[in-house]
Amino acid sequence: MLLCAISRPAYSRFSKVITSKAFAFAPRCIPKPACPSTAPFDLAHSFSSRTMASLPNKLTVNVDMGEGYGQWKLGPDAELMPLIDYANVACGFHAGDPSIMLKTVRLAKAAGVKCGAHPGLPDLRGFGRRVFDISPEDVYSDVLYQVGALAGILRSEGMELSHIKPHGMLYFYALRNPAVAQSIARVAKLFNVPILGLPKTAHETAAREEGVEFLPEAFVDIDYSEEGTLLGVPQSDKVTAEKIRARVLSLAETNETISKTGKKVPLPFDKKPFTICLHSDMPGAFENVQYARKAVDEANGKLYK
Repeated sequence: MLLCAISRPAYSRFSKVITSKAFAFAPRCIPKPACPSTAPFDLAHSFSSRTMASLPNKLTVNVDMGEGYGQWKLGPDAELMPLIDYANVACGFHAGDPSIMLKTVRLAKAAGVKCGAHPGLPDLRGFGRRVFDISPEDVYSDVLYQVGALAGILRSEGMELSHIKPHGMLYFYALRNPAVAQSIARVAKLFNVPILGLPKTAHETAAREEGVEFLPEAFVDIDYSEEGTLLGVPQSDKVTAEKIRARVLSLAETNETISKTGKKVPLPFDKKPFTICLHSDMPGAFENVQYARKAVDEANGKLYK
């Protein structure tokens, strides 16, 4: 806009000054690379060449973390981190931002907690829990973008990506649509990490088809129906810490959870270790995770000595 307001003679003199005095010295100010490399960066080789982390041989706790945004904090992340085994870090689409992601990774590193990506739908306003029309190919690119961002932050802190677990409505889309589940599994294969999800569903099928490890999980702070169907946060009742403890012990001992109506419902874990998921944004999150941690340690002491 400044140049448009200058008359032609003035612009001519102005351009000569710019060219002769500024641009003439510009090339001398650009440093030459010390060690230029002509080899392209091979993302697939970079991650696939490492050994995939072995799955746990006991019950573990995973929690969705880093779900604030800007100046808004959501969840007692610093207090929860010492109580958990895996942090599912929000990657900016449903919650989180670069600063929060870095802060969350540093909290996890200090507590010795493994970090996985928690990609969601591009829905900050709805926290990734609203119905959203999206194609499987868009799911692939969105998840790839989010996981790549977290992987870079982890690398800057000397940590490795542990796993991928989709968030909210994306998690449920992957349950209902095998093509969506396949899109997420393709990203997991690229980064050579396991997927966390529900056993004997499209989550697990897609992981197996793509040749990536699968870690089954159960939820204890949201409800299941009497048929064993996982209900979303909006459809679940507020849970008590005592009910969380009862659910964890029941799952550990008999692979049965306690449904929304109080009925015992079997889940297909086949007596193998699995991970317990809780949400940091739920009311009473700190007490919920405390009770879950104690129950998991109690069960591990009995079952996986």
